[in-house]
Amino acid sequence: MTPFLERTLSFIPREWLAVLVPSVVFLIVVAAGLVARKIIASKLRSWSHSSGSTMHNVVLDVLRGPILLWIVMLGLFAVTETSDVSPDLARRLEGALKLLAILSVTIVAARLAGRIVRLYGMRRQGAATGTLTEVLATLIVGLLGVLTLLNALGISVTPILTALGVGGLAVALALQDTLSNFFSGFYVSLAGQIRVGDFIQIESGPRGYVTDIGWRSTTLRERTNNLIVIPNNKLAQSIVTNFHLPDRHTQLLIPVGVAYGSDADQVERILLEAVEQVAASNPALLNDPKPVALLLPGFSERALEFTIICRVADYEDQFAVQHQVRKAILERFKDAGIVIPAPIRLETNPLAQ
Repeated sequence: MTPFLERTLSFIPREWLAVLVPSVVFLIVVAAGLVARKIIASKLRSWSHSSGSTMHNVVLDVLRGPILLWIVMLGLFAVTETSDVSPDLARRLEGALKLLAILSVTIVAARLAGRIVRLYGMRRQGAATGTLTEVLATLIVGLLGVLTLLNALGISVTPILTALGVGGLAVALALQDTLSNFFSGFYVSLAGQIRVGDFIQIESGPRGYVTDIGWRSTTLRERTNNLIVIPNNKLAQSIVTNFHLPDRHTQLLIPVGVAYGSDADQVERILLEAVEQVAASNPALLNDPKPVALLLPGFSERALEFTIICRVADYEDQFAVQHQVRKAILERFKDAGIVIPAPIRLETNPLAQ
């Protein structure tokens, strides 16, 4: 046997052993990580099912990708600890894994912060929060992660913060309107008086459902399905009527006029019967507080003016409820012989002047 062949045959077992051990360690750690991942996911689902919470969906959705990366990183770390590698290579690999861990944890924490803010807003306010609140939470956590990463790289953050502070003054002067909209949107989101999904009316006239509170503007969707974009600083300075606070119930006033000579007690009874008929078939018409029919505003030039006062479950419900109540009133007035007077128009004769 030649010397070259002897060296080759003696070299192969040593190399295979050097490769086999780290490979087995890596596969064992990855397999254990995958099993642990499955067990944790199962525990989270059981906890969510028993508590009725949706937090596990948020956590699983955020961790679905990064957790696989962490398992691989843990396997590589175990390889460096169990293999005969040079100290310099091991130190470099551990440093790279540390930086990758900081970066991945920062991304996960930032995404998780935004999702938790949205979920908390829905629980506390009964509606989704705007994108501004989620973006702020994500940026704050991301900034802390970047500072930690720079510190791990040995880069001093003090000069960077000083430069950002000096440069921030110039940026603030150049972007006054943008920053005004940003902080106004932050105030609107934080106050909780205007929420995504609320139906509001601005002092200047526009009204609609709040679809988003962004960093620059707030978007309203009109009932005609058009979008209205309002700068946040204009919204913060306006008088706003929120039809969904303190609750979604809305008072509904339905005026009804009858001819003079009608029995007021009979008219009141018929109006309440019509309301009760509609309430029995339409749950949007509420019985608490009890609907009333009053002789208000009372005596006009052409009729006795009554007003039905009731409440509906939501602002949108008032239109269908008015339609049904008025139809029921017309049918009952027709059966009772009660007349709704027509408007009187006085035409002037130009020849008589």
